[in-house]
Amino acid sequence: MSAVRKPLDVAIIGAGFAGIGAAIRLRQKGIGDFALFERGERVGGTWRDNTYPGAACDIPSRLYSYSFAPNPDWSHTYSGSAEILGYIDSMVERFGIGPRIRFGHNVTALAFDEAAGLWTVSFAEGRPDVLARTVILASGPLANAGFPDIKGIDTYEGHKIHSARWDHDYDFTGKKVAVVGTGASAVQIIPELVKQAAAVKVFQRTPGWVLPRVNRRTNGLTKQLYRRVPVTQSLAREAWFWGHESVALGVVWNTPLTRVVESVALAHLRAQVRDPWLRRQLTPDFRAGCKRLLMSSDYYPALQSENCKLITWPIAEISPRGIRTAEGIEHRFDCIVFATGFEVSKQGTPIPVTGRGGRVLADEWRRGAYAFKSVTVAGYPNLFLTFGPNSGPGHNSALVYMEAQIDYLTDAIKIVLDGTARTLEPRQDRQDRYNRRLQRRLTATTWNSGCRSWYLTEDGFNATMYPGFGTQYARQLATVRLADYDLR
Repeated sequence: MSAVRKPLDVAIIGAGFAGIGAAIRLRQKGIGDFALFERGERVGGTWRDNTYPGAACDIPSRLYSYSFAPNPDWSHTYSGSAEILGYIDSMVERFGIGPRIRFGHNVTALAFDEAAGLWTVSFAEGRPDVLARTVILASGPLANAGFPDIKGIDTYEGHKIHSARWDHDYDFTGKKVAVVGTGASAVQIIPELVKQAAAVKVFQRTPGWVLPRVNRRTNGLTKQLYRRVPVTQSLAREAWFWGHESVALGVVWNTPLTRVVESVALAHLRAQVRDPWLRRQLTPDFRAGCKRLLMSSDYYPALQSENCKLITWPIAEISPRGIRTAEGIEHRFDCIVFATGFEVSKQGTPIPVTGRGGRVLADEWRRGAYAFKSVTVAGYPNLFLTFGPNSGPGHNSALVYMEAQIDYLTDAIKIVLDGTARTLEPRQDRQDRYNRRLQRRLTATTWNSGCRSWYLTEDGFNATMYPGFGTQYARQLATVRLADYDLR
């Protein structure tokens, strides 16, 4: 379908944390001709989609928020999903982003017209194409919920729920429920399910390192102080940042501090789990940090509830009535909850992206995604990524990294729109050199130390994590160096 109206200066794909943050910074930098295209009917991204019981962030709220949009009214140290979604809504209203969002626009393809120097944004359901001088792909790594590839999953006749598509109409009272997975979502869901269901069985493939989570309520005096003296909230955020930054020494690299982290987790396990055999089942056989650290003070008690049982036998298949494990036992359930995460784009792309000369980004990323400083990709002019390849933190707030990306890409977009360059794309040699160095550094991290995790592709390529401190990541994005780019 042919494009309509004059080209936008900026098309933003997605209205989650990244898309809203990018829109705010564009407006603050004097760039006004932009639109956000959101496939859903409201903003929020992963926090709109994840509404399962107990859903919350495991990063303190002071740090899991933008420094350019502080919120003095967080109710607890760690906020629940509803409060985080309310924060995103408040940013939309506070900065006047609402009129720029086009809901119900499911982007199906991005294609670059080299002659015109423009991107064509295509949509589902016959909506007209849109042209844009620059594109911010802010769809996020946790946008597409994925059921696991388990034999027989489509034959199950009971109720099936994914953690990111929670069925709030289903009544768990008196039901026999299975939970598949023991990751970050599962440790929040399980304590809530054991309060409702008649019986809960938790299917664990590998145990994780679990640290205690102390969630204090924020008192009214603190909120008043933050509101009247904003610098105090900034100082609190800085304190949380440096506290988390120091944790990198124990979880990003295998150091003596890794043993400290493990000792804290093991002490937490011993304090909460009395049974030696259960403790053994819950003790990881990999270094802390190799997989995502879990934060919970009520997961272990929930597993020891009279109506809960941990199953460590591998799942062989899903049957019409339940789950059959490797030793041949069929466990029958009224409902199976899959707390199995998302289809993270470590390979391929969430939507087809065609760049200069007809090159296809999914083909180039087939063996693992890569970019220049996580934000731009050679061969795809004026295309900018948020939370792109190798921008994941293992120890600090994702929003610290995302904020650095947003400032960098909005500065780059301003260079294009101001006329310094019609198109801007990273030089191939600079991108190759950056990624060679990055992968060399990753070999020395805990993530590449031998465990299986969603950070890695099937052949062990790490396209997800950044091998360093948050300060290092932000420093490399402090300035757009034109020498790194081809300007056309």
